[in-house]
Amino acid sequence: MDNNAVTLNCHALRKEFNSTTAVDNISFSLKKGEILCLLGPSGCGKTTTLRLIAGFEKPDEGTISIAGRTVAGGGVFIRPEERKVGVVFQEYALFPHMTVEENIGYGIKNSMQRQQKVEALLKLVGLCGMGERNIHELSGGQQQRVALARALAPEPDLILLDEPFSNLDANLRQQLRWELLDILKKEGRTAVFVTHDREEALALGDWIAVMEGGRILQLGSPEEVYKRPISDKVANLVGEVNWIEAHVHKGKASCILGQVPVSSPVEGKVKLLIRPEQIEIEPHPKGGATVAQKQFLGPTQLVMLTMGPNVIKVRVPSHKHIAIGSNVKISLTHAPIAYKTF
Repeated sequence: MDNNAVTLNCHALRKEFNSTTAVDNISFSLKKGEILCLLGPSGCGKTTTLRLIAGFEKPDEGTISIAGRTVAGGGVFIRPEERKVGVVFQEYALFPHMTVEENIGYGIKNSMQRQQKVEALLKLVGLCGMGERNIHELSGGQQQRVALARALAPEPDLILLDEPFSNLDANLRQQLRWELLDILKKEGRTAVFVTHDREEALALGDWIAVMEGGRILQLGSPEEVYKRPISDKVANLVGEVNWIEAHVHKGKASCILGQVPVSSPVEGKVKLLIRPEQIEIEPHPKGGATVAQKQFLGPTQLVMLTMGPNVIKVRVPSHKHIAIGSNVKISLTHAPIAYKTF
């Protein structure tokens, strides 16, 4: 397939459950080999969107096309098993009575190629030599690798992953995140990944759709949604924030930090978006901020500053000595975004 060809196209999707709108006019498309992360809190509609694409739910409105074929909408509804879609679930959904290789080979129709494909997939997901093991003999991470291999086995046009790492510990999550990205890119697979973990979305996605209330608030690259969120809601959903009230006149904001250049063409009353890592602090007896708390986080430390009634979060290297109760000077690494307030 042409790398510029659209593998997935969702147009104006809408789904209601008992008069509650779960998905509200959602549209997006993915080219071959691209990964989209649906990011948002519980109840935002991301899993329902995934289930609509998989065919587990039928949209009330809108259309879905996979590899150029309409699978839902316009009087068409193709059953899940006929959509050429692989699904990796949060709870793995493996067959407990089957061995590892039997699970992986379940969806491979050509019996002559089955063993060869299973061995190749075991190697791909790092489970060589484990084909004859029973599922209950595997760790959670190994079971999730089996689930991924099984989803890849029928060579689907699209892979759907519904919070596949949520049951794993933090270190294993990070390891499998790298492995998953490597596998999907090696295989050139198009994927939709559902997560409520913003770090996971930023790490995995070519594109991120930030969702709330059944709608996509912003669709863009990880860098775009993190550094240039279109609203305060998006800013809060994709990372830690400090909101500073200010008044902008001719490109400069007057606020508790003094006169600050802004990157947004707005005037009047605003609030400034400042990420904790965009702030630099230096101990100074006449500094305008006081260190109230700090948390050691390994490579970094999160420092809580007070400036009058305002609390400001700052992320600095862990080797930097910052004493609780000391005064510090604040500077910004670059101009913040200003959002108009009314």
